[in-house]
Amino acid sequence: MINHQISKIFYQIAEYYAMDDVAFRPQVYEKAARLIEALDDDLADIYKSGGTRALMEIEGIGQGLAAKIEEYIKTGKIKEYEKLKKACPVDLEHLTLVQGLGPKSIKTLYAKLRVKTLADLAKAAKAGQIAKLPRFGEKAQDNILRGIEYVKGGQGRMLLGDALPLARKFEKRLKNIKGVEAAVVAGSIRRRKETVGDIDVLVISDDSAKAMDYFCFMPEVAKVLAKGETKSSVKLHNGLDADLRVVAKESFGAALQYFTGNKDHNIELRKIAEEKGYKLNEYGLYEIKNLKIKIQNDNVELRGNHVALRNVKSKIKEMMLAGSTEKDVYRKLGLDYIEPEMRENTGEIEAARTGSLSNLVKYEDVKGDLQMHSTWSDGVSSILAMTEAAKKLGRQYIAITDHAGRLAIARSLQEKDLLKQAAEIDKVNKKISGFKVLKGAEVDIDKEGVLHIKDEFLAKLDVVLGSIHDNFKMSKEAMTGRICRAMENKNMDIWAHPSGRLLGRREGYEVDWEKVFKQAVKTKTVIEINAFPDRLDLTWQNVKRAIAMGVKLSIGTDSHSISHLEYLELGVSVARRGWAEKKDIINCLGFEKLMKFLKQRKK
Repeated sequence: MINHQISKIFYQIAEYYAMDDVAFRPQVYEKAARLIEALDDDLADIYKSGGTRALMEIEGIGQGLAAKIEEYIKTGKIKEYEKLKKACPVDLEHLTLVQGLGPKSIKTLYAKLRVKTLADLAKAAKAGQIAKLPRFGEKAQDNILRGIEYVKGGQGRMLLGDALPLARKFEKRLKNIKGVEAAVVAGSIRRRKETVGDIDVLVISDDSAKAMDYFCFMPEVAKVLAKGETKSSVKLHNGLDADLRVVAKESFGAALQYFTGNKDHNIELRKIAEEKGYKLNEYGLYEIKNLKIKIQNDNVELRGNHVALRNVKSKIKEMMLAGSTEKDVYRKLGLDYIEPEMRENTGEIEAARTGSLSNLVKYEDVKGDLQMHSTWSDGVSSILAMTEAAKKLGRQYIAITDHAGRLAIARSLQEKDLLKQAAEIDKVNKKISGFKVLKGAEVDIDKEGVLHIKDEFLAKLDVVLGSIHDNFKMSKEAMTGRICRAMENKNMDIWAHPSGRLLGRREGYEVDWEKVFKQAVKTKTVIEINAFPDRLDLTWQNVKRAIAMGVKLSIGTDSHSISHLEYLELGVSVARRGWAEKKDIINCLGFEKLMKFLKQRKK
């Protein structure tokens, strides 16, 4: 599909126009980029079926954008983009990842210091050149250096939201090969870690050569690093490494446990095995029989005060106790089965030993989605389209939470807009039976902790999300106060994407989480697990802390298109990694119980 390439170019065109303060064009191209990202069909196929007229049938693609897409399909380039790039030839893709470095700053750095790449940026910052520029200073320079290190730390890793579908594709293909009995993705993907560095797949097969041949010559493979009878390693075009292992059926569970990890969890399991006189590895759990020695008289020799043995035959006998399934391995170690998401050595082994593991929330427990955006603000799908798609996915309700207040970059709605939107939601609710759409808003929290929509209006909405979109570099004390003051507003039901982090791009702001969680309990404010792939925020560690303190949580996909609705699974994964149960998540409630909860918390 060429959709990825075109959306990437459109995003960068938007950045270039933002450099020069060109009106409207940045928003037009950014919205088009989002729309194209969300398409299921290849733009090349759409164009082939009916030219620019077919492209213009896509909602949001006008004549001008259709012409740009046609130009790329025919020539592999877009002249407008090439012209903009020539005027400011910088590595936008990587420079824009650095926190606090927007289009205008990038243009200034190029004009004054000829900064084109991350390496140029780091060199200029370390030399103290950036601090000397107007509107930068030493603080900005220090922030840029920290941002560069954060970006570098994420290089070579992929978001779970991108890696998981790819790994499942590999898994499905391998299962369809004749002779393959089972194929399962292991490693950090199976544990649902936020970012992953490689893909590990285990298979049971009576024809390992066929499985290895297929794996090494998949279209995603850029280079074969090693190819053997039971293990092969490849480098993918996206930069990730991928490994395939063929495992004996009787050892499959032990191998799956071992290669799922994490390392600290596995070390603790091996200690338990040793305490019981067992040995645990990727091949199985074994009981080690006593050392048996056959001694004859002529093998004994007296040496000083010691007795020496000559020509002694010794043998250690190992008997497999478990290995075919993970559950058998854990059971033989005296433990309840531990779900992959929990395997971080943060207390799960002791809980499994004492029978006190959490009954983790499941995907099917979640009845609705409590954050999404439509074409009313910065989304690319209509309210009706989002509703119909959510119903097909098995949801019972959704909340439309378009940006409201003062966030100009996302076309924030004002009160009169929200009234018009409410009328549209009423129409959708009448049209779609057996489903409910909640009237909501995501309202910006300013640096004083104030929501920029009047309280009397917020009180009329079904659900209100409050979120922070600016002033990320406040002190820990000031940021904590800002959040706690916002929670005092009884109309703010949910605090959304709480840490403000963007994986691989921006660290979360500094917050005293204990104080914030106490305030959330006091004010009955719900805290969101944002399921968007580059957020996954709250972190799983803070999910665990919040639950322990009695905080209620919600899961929202933060969808800006129909395709984003599937991110709910990622939010559930974060909840599970944080040991959340069904009772901890408010959108595990049915619609009537949810509405009752939201009304009661305002009292």
